[in-house]
Amino acid sequence: MSWTATIAETLGATVFDVLPIVAILFGFQVLVLRRRLPNPRRILLGFVYAVLGLALFLVGLEEALFPLGRIMAEQLTAHAVEGLAAGAAAVDWRNYAWVYAFAAAVGFATTVAEPALIAVSLKASEVSGAALNPWGLRVAVALGVAFGVTLGVFRIVTGTPLSLYISAGYVFVVLQTFLAPRSIVPLAYDSGGVTTSTVTVPLVTALGLGLASTIPGRSPLIDGFGLIAFASLFPMITVMGYAQIGAWRARRLAGRAASKEE
Repeated sequence: MSWTATIAETLGATVFDVLPIVAILFGFQVLVLRRRLPNPRRILLGFVYAVLGLALFLVGLEEALFPLGRIMAEQLTAHAVEGLAAGAAAVDWRNYAWVYAFAAAVGFATTVAEPALIAVSLKASEVSGAALNPWGLRVAVALGVAFGVTLGVFRIVTGTPLSLYISAGYVFVVLQTFLAPRSIVPLAYDSGGVTTSTVTVPLVTALGLGLASTIPGRSPLIDGFGLIAFASLFPMITVMGYAQIGAWRARRLAGRAASKEE
């Protein structure tokens, strides 16, 4: 299929998918609120831009990012797969060090560049009166995603059940919720959802599917998915941990100041 046919087909599917959302918004505006649309030309132009952007983004995923993830996975696992072909007994997780390093780098870099996270961190800094450092929050979330994606890749390599990791992770999150400062808990929970957006999801999904397709004995359907769950879980832990470290340092400085006054 040619590029023009692919774009045209994706554009038509995108329009069909977006129309119900538009119908709900316009229906409430006209039928429930009974008000005319403000700036209808600008709204229509924005709708056209949004549909075109979504269509091109989807084409880019299918034509570039998913194949790139598979290629990178094949190249990074080539040495280990050759060892299996030469007579190795089973997949050895220690032979995939570069895969873990690549997963951590992808998780960190995509999260730092995530537009949704940038917007949330700036808004959190504004609401808190600059008490929260936007860069500190972004780095804390990015470290959580990097660790989560790396652990998810380890799960794919070893073939262990996803439920064990996710259950243990959420038990830790619940326990940490009672210990972290109350002001950071809602933001930490939202940080997990913010990371799974337009930049992170395609690359991380492509990496998981590529690995599951190239590592012997792994199923793309069973093992290839699940990295996004790790990318959503661990930022909650690192953001609450970041706040706990900040609170501990503040108490320590206050204790030193009080001892000097005495």
